[in-house]
Amino acid sequence: MDDAYVAELVQLTGPFGISHTGVASAAVLTRAREAIDHRLSNDLTDGMQFTFRNPARSTDPGRAVAGAQSVFVAARPYLLDEPERPADLSGRIARYAWVDHYAPLREALWGVAKRLRADGFAAVPFVDDNSIVDREVAYQAGIGWFGKNANLLLPGSGSWFVLGCVVTTAALPVNEVVVPDGCAACRRCLDACPTGAILQAGVIDAGRCLAWVLQKPGVIPLALRTAVADRLYGCDDCQDVCPPTVRFGHRTPAPPVESVTAWLPILALLKAGDSEVIAQWGRWYLADRDPRWIRRNALVVLGNVGDSQDTAVQEVVRDYLAHDDPMLRAHAVWAARRLGLDHLMPTTDPHPDVQLELRAAL
Repeated sequence: MDDAYVAELVQLTGPFGISHTGVASAAVLTRAREAIDHRLSNDLTDGMQFTFRNPARSTDPGRAVAGAQSVFVAARPYLLDEPERPADLSGRIARYAWVDHYAPLREALWGVAKRLRADGFAAVPFVDDNSIVDREVAYQAGIGWFGKNANLLLPGSGSWFVLGCVVTTAALPVNEVVVPDGCAACRRCLDACPTGAILQAGVIDAGRCLAWVLQKPGVIPLALRTAVADRLYGCDDCQDVCPPTVRFGHRTPAPPVESVTAWLPILALLKAGDSEVIAQWGRWYLADRDPRWIRRNALVVLGNVGDSQDTAVQEVVRDYLAHDDPMLRAHAVWAARRLGLDHLMPTTDPHPDVQLELRAAL
């Protein structure tokens, strides 16, 4: 195992848009485990699972692949030019979800894994997977440093990247030097966070982070709803103001415009059936694959940016105030009051969550 062999692996990833690679040791990710333990003990995860579910596993590549010696890491840029905002009422989507960037990343890493397997080693790719803390192995591989928003920042490229890795029993030559912190005294991401979710450098309160709030199940806290604004899925604010990301963002070749989903029509989403919602937007993370959560988000967006004089908006609000799902009725009550459509609201409701919304609204 030498640098020439790693170069051959890197060459396999080129056709799939991979721009940065590195190799880390498969040793236990002690730093990441300490950080996860800190978040859990300080109630900063807000029920988030992902790599928090089983820290002993997600911070130990050896649990993913027995006898693991090294981890091949790859980063694929996802910065695309923003399409023009549609004229109709639409909700904003976080950049990483505009197109499926994980599919080509996954294909690239499977190519690396197959080569390693052909040469007699165990190798398993992990992309968007809870089995390993990919940002930490990328940091160990010398690809970037941790910004104050907890994203990995790549020198001269910023943070618009998806990450993946291949854990292998091959003893690839590992990186020995980590990238030094490049944030210095900058705190733009902290100041720009719409909910103050970045408590200090690298420490995020998931319960206030809109990227998580818009994914998790349950009622969106009343205090966060106006901050949601027109966000339907995800939040990019801390990256949008990051100097390295803004100045050096590594752009990817633009895919066909029709394949880019940067905005979604709110009224169409709220009128669509379950199967249609899942078919069109199911590649996103939805808790339990349940479309009610994205409808919930759409009702909050509707309340924030909808036109109360639009009869189509009034019709949708009226329908959801009578919806079978009390969680959606509750958010419809908030949207109705936010739009000044109090006359559409019921005076009472059999469900306590909706009763609470009615009392708060009045």
